[in-house]
Amino acid sequence: MSYGIYIGRNRTADGIAYLAGYGDEPSSHWLEICPRATHPEGSTITVGVTQQADMPGHLSAIPQAPETLRNMRVSYSYYLGVPAPLTNGGLNECGVAVRDIWSTSRAELRAMTPKDQTGPNYSDLARIIVERARTAREGVDLIGRLIAEHGYSTYGGNSHIIADPEEAWVVIEFAGGHGLWCAERLGPDSIRASRPGYIGEMPERPNEDFLFPPHFFDTAREQGWWSPEDGPFHVNRIYGDGKHRWDGVAWIEDEMRARAARPEKITLQDVFWSISTERLTGDTAGYGQVVPLTHPRHDALRMMWHAPVGPVTAPLLPVFLNQPSVPPAWRQHRYLTTGESHRFLDRRKEEADPDTVSQIPQGIETGPSAFYAFKRLMHLAFQCPDPILTEVWRHWRAVETSTNAKLEDTLRAASILLDADEDGLATQVLGEFSEARFAEALADCQALSEAAHVRLRAMGALNMTRKPLTPEQIW
Repeated sequence: MSYGIYIGRNRTADGIAYLAGYGDEPSSHWLEICPRATHPEGSTITVGVTQQADMPGHLSAIPQAPETLRNMRVSYSYYLGVPAPLTNGGLNECGVAVRDIWSTSRAELRAMTPKDQTGPNYSDLARIIVERARTAREGVDLIGRLIAEHGYSTYGGNSHIIADPEEAWVVIEFAGGHGLWCAERLGPDSIRASRPGYIGEMPERPNEDFLFPPHFFDTAREQGWWSPEDGPFHVNRIYGDGKHRWDGVAWIEDEMRARAARPEKITLQDVFWSISTERLTGDTAGYGQVVPLTHPRHDALRMMWHAPVGPVTAPLLPVFLNQPSVPPAWRQHRYLTTGESHRFLDRRKEEADPDTVSQIPQGIETGPSAFYAFKRLMHLAFQCPDPILTEVWRHWRAVETSTNAKLEDTLRAASILLDADEDGLATQVLGEFSEARFAEALADCQALSEAAHVRLRAMGALNMTRKPLTPEQIW
């Protein structure tokens, strides 16, 4: 399902636009930093879905770009029939960020989808954007061109938010095999949540705020779903599920607009809250991400805030695009990674049967998994929201505030080093700051989990059944 929210720079206290959200997938999630890379002429990438997908299709090869940009992104290991690893959201060296969010197409379009569909799937599009797009608008054009040239593999409809420091776009890709998509531009005054993604009324000709392929209106007329006599073309009512803004979307947009109306406008803490509130965030959230959309003096200073699970029970901490690597605890582990239950870590078996050997290094598995550790804390805290969840929430919000207070000096020190052409030292400063915060948070998580487990066990409140415990059972 997933969730994303864009907040324009005129609505924030610091004058910075933000793209935030998380992914809803029942699998492992991990953070990775991918270097800039060049690719030989004739290189291809595999895209699409398999016959095992809910809406089956065939994998195909499309041309790889001659060069792909440095980017950091969250990947995950499973969605039915979609080859792993999958990409949900990230940021590249040009300051382009993307979020993938579901958006259901109307039933007739879903029924029309060919059983042998080919072309990029939702994850392929997100990955290609962070690898190739130098502006948000370029990301929209990429989607349109890829669908026109190669088709689109859908599970029933999807959307993306693509953003850079100047603007953002909501892009919806529809099921049906007709190559239908459309995009709406978001500006500095916008506040837009997607869960699911939606677009309302749009003009019949593309302009600076709305984009779509030439046959977009013709298809609706041919199917008898719309004619000019019906009035304005409402995208969600004609091609979508007809619900437009779902209740959760309406609630968070209205809440953030109310906060934007205050003299202090929307603060960074408000942005964090928008993806960590218990009302929208729970066990389904595989991670949390907040991207400040800026053009710093140096691309090496680009960063995002990352939480290894839903930030209702985890802190959002800074990770820098140019730091040397991601700490091992935040990389891919076997926990919830599809297929790992029947694979061996022993590399000596690789020659005999490579399909049975894990792709996760043995060394990674000798240490903790942040995803597992924070999931454990989440499960413990949710068993006793008052007081354990409340205490965990307050602790991580204090950690975020403390980290943000230290961040300015770290960025200033790194900027001074970059001005002096000391790129290596700047990278070291940024990497050490991020890794120290990650290590402290993991240690806190483990301590909080042990304390919560002891308390719940002492109260006889460890829920070992499918039935939720009542307050009387807890206390």
